[in-house]
Amino acid sequence: MQPRNMSMSGVVDLAAVKAAGEAKQKAEQARAEAARTGGTPAAGTPLVFNVDEAGFQQDVLQRSTEVPVVLDFWAEWCEPCKQLGPLLERLAGEYAGKFVLAKVDVDANQMLFQQFGVQGIPAVFAVIAGQPVPLFQGAAPEAQIRQVLDQLIQAAEQQFGIVGAPVAPQGGEAPVPAEAPAGPYDAALAAAGAALDAGDLGGAVRAYRNVLSDDPANPEAKLGLAQAELLQRVQDLVPADVRKAAAENPADVQAQIRAADLDLVGGHVEDAFGRLVDTVKRSAGDDREAARVRLLELFEVIGGDDPRVVSARTALARVLF
Repeated sequence: MQPRNMSMSGVVDLAAVKAAGEAKQKAEQARAEAARTGGTPAAGTPLVFNVDEAGFQQDVLQRSTEVPVVLDFWAEWCEPCKQLGPLLERLAGEYAGKFVLAKVDVDANQMLFQQFGVQGIPAVFAVIAGQPVPLFQGAAPEAQIRQVLDQLIQAAEQQFGIVGAPVAPQGGEAPVPAEAPAGPYDAALAAAGAALDAGDLGGAVRAYRNVLSDDPANPEAKLGLAQAELLQRVQDLVPADVRKAAAENPADVQAQIRAADLDLVGGHVEDAFGRLVDTVKRSAGDDREAARVRLLELFEVIGGDDPRVVSARTALARVLF
């Protein structure tokens, strides 16, 4: 039986969790401010950019693990492209970092044109977690495009936990953010973190839930709660029994979920993620959804910027698409 004072030491750094939560919160605030002022939020990458074959790996595939990338296949001689292109660029500004727009000149990038199986232009695809998704072809009406983009953003968040990030205006430098003032929940969050470190899991869960009852989107509280609930789930498990059940019953989704929880607490992050990706791949219906949701919960425990999470998101996309 696991001891009551289990710690996430060696698995999750609470300071890193707090930093990741603050970064996510600032991203959402920046997008909201951009939408209010009509500007674009600041960060290290532009909202709209040209992409070629040489830069596709870094500019599109890698970036798609952090934000949905919409691809606009166009050419100078294409008249419908001249209508669709500016509309997509305007929408990229309005959505303020929830997706980024990569423009592909098909005349200069025939290999990309062929690899995506484009039949005619304009053609619009998306890439989420490294996986291509066809969206539409032709100069579609704005209302229809907005609907497609909304569905894309929702799928990226719900399926992979990808929520986008604020990006810099074209040609602009990201400003250095001023130090944020102490928030209204800092004392409560500090107490919750202390309870978690001390092994008072019930106290930590209650403290984080109290913050979330007033501020449901608070990122640090959400991440801290994910940690505390993970530890609560495993504290009464008998590891040998759990691993024996998982090994003998690979089709038992709940057995695999329990084993993945133990993997993560033990520091075997890739094993936990790989186990659940494989479970999603070979299951269906409610079982598949349970494994996928638990995988997203474990992503939150580790943090979205961790390269192991980025890799697992890409693997999840491969088995879902």
